[in-house]
Amino acid sequence: MIETGAGRMPAYTETLPGVAGSAHRARRLVHLALDVWGLADVQDDADLVVSELLTNAVLHARRGDSVRVTVTRLGEGRVRVAVVDLSVDQPSPRDAGSDQESGRGLKIVQVLSGGQWGVDPLPWGKRVWASLGPEIKPDE
Repeated sequence: MIETGAGRMPAYTETLPGVAGSAHRARRLVHLALDVWGLADVQDDADLVVSELLTNAVLHARRGDSVRVTVTRLGEGRVRVAVVDLSVDQPSPRDAGSDQESGRGLKIVQVLSGGQWGVDPLPWGKRVWASLGPEIKPDE
């Protein structure tokens, strides 16, 4: 589904089951949006980011049976990938030991987004997002 409106950036969004298998559908949504917008250069990073955010929501939110994935075009070749879940618990990057199989997801998101990621608290849960694409340079 695509959303647009006065003063809003174009976005594709889909509600998915809160299961690990939804990562494939989330990546497909990201592919669709980036293809339409001609932003294939951020595809690999966006695939990894949406996979990490969705996996975190499925593993840690544990409240509710669905998540909402949104890809928003920000302009200047940038996009924002977001996942909404029904948990109010705030995620934070952690240091995973070399023998641990998980725990690196938000660190990966942080690196791929150049630190441009965050969490928006919502009355019913939270939105975790990351912005991707070329850096916007300040006017010189």
